[in-house]
Amino acid sequence: MSTTTTIRPIYEIASDIRAEWKNVYFGAVPYLDAMSELDKVTDMYYADSADSIIRYFLSNASSFRGPRGKEIKAELKGLVGIKK
Repeated sequence: MSTTTTIRPIYEIASDIRAEWKNVYFGAVPYLDAMSELDKVTDMYYADSADSIIRYFLSNASSFRGPRGKEIKAELKGLVGIKK
């Protein structure tokens, strides 16, 4: 019996962030906007890779807290290969 982990589309994660994070930090807004247009970590948003957009978002999301915030940020870190 094998277990598979479903990788959610980035735009779906971005939607969850918007629903959960009421006052998005202004520095994170452009990256969250870009994430709303992305599907996979291998996608490009104009000249930027999804990987770099996620990393920049995470560096600007320190005020995104709480259990759900931690869970979503851990999911994003997993997508780009950041260890805890």
